[in-house]
Formats: sequence, structure tokens, C-alpha cells
Amino acid sequence: MLEVKETGLPGVLEILPRRIGDDRGFFSEVWSESRFRDAGIDLTFVQDNHSRSARGVLRGLHYQLEPVAQAKLVRVSRGSVFDVAVDIRRSSPTFGQWTGVVLSADTWNQLLVPVGFAHGFLALEEGSEVQYKVSAPYSPEHDRGINPADPAIGIEWPLPRDQWLLSAKDQNAPHLAQADLFE
Repeated sequence: MLEVKETGLPGVLEILPRRIGDDRGFFSEVWSESRFRDAGIDLTFVQDNHSRSARGVLRGLHYQLEPVAQAKLVRVSRGSVFDVAVDIRRSSPTFGQWTGVVLSADTWNQLLVPVGFAHGFLALEEGSEVQYKVSAPYSPEHDRGINPADPAIGIEWPLPRDQWLLSAKDQNAPHLAQADLFE
């Protein structure tokens, strides 16, 4: 059983899998193709990724172009992150808009980021670990990014910019207006 919540953007969903626990610990089914399909989410995932980040690490905003565009199912197993999805479909009525959710090991929530959205996260705790499933394999030729500080998007990150730890790739990523996007 899982609970599905709408976010501010169509198709971007917060998912709360059931967690059953006692004094020994807990058990949770975090992905079930049939349960997700029953909830109206019909995706095939081909790869699982896992990252660990120091507090202040900001990864993103990342996406891949067709024909290997990726949907992502993101969760945190240790610590917490501020997870963001940005609509980068030029023809969308919500183009350039973002939504953000705190994902944490305590809350046990997940974020579904569909194709056509850029994704990024800011680690709020030391050693935050993020796992995410993707619907297409990584392709360096189709890999793209948008600068997470782009004022045209205006993401309200919960840590000030002087506390961010960015890769050179993310720091030098183009703004939305200059990026290769979805139509």
C-alpha cells in the first residue's frame, strides 16, 4: 500500500510507501510495479543510482534529452535533502515552474519526477544518501543541466548560496533560456 500526493506540478508526485515497524526495526516495499500501476503510475525502470552527499552539496538541475529522457523515482535512506523538479517542456503551461519537497529517511517519502523535468537536490544533513530509479540508462551525449541559481526559475533553496557545494559542471550549467529543452 502506498499514498500518492499531488505537488504543484502535474505529474510530479510525492509518494509515501507504507513502513511496518516494531522494536526490531521496520520493513517497507519502496517499489512494486503492480502497486504503482494500480496507483496510476506505469513506468519501467532500468537502472538504480545511489549517491552520498555532504551537507550543502547541491546536485543538479539534471536531465537527459530524447531518445533517452529519464523519469526518476527519488528517495532518501539516510539524512535529508530538498528535492526539486523543474518543468522544462516549452509547450507546457507550467514551463519554468518548480516544486520542491523535503525527502528524508525519517519521513520515508519519495518524489516521482517525470520525463520533461529537470531534477536536483540540496543535501540538508551530513552524509545524506539518495537512491533513485531511472527509466532510461545514462547517456553522456544526451545529458544536460540547468544552473540551479537561475533567477528566471527562482528556486527557493533552504540553504544560502554561500553554503552550496557545486560541481564545476553544475556551476557552469546554462540558464533555462540558453538550455536545450523539451518542446
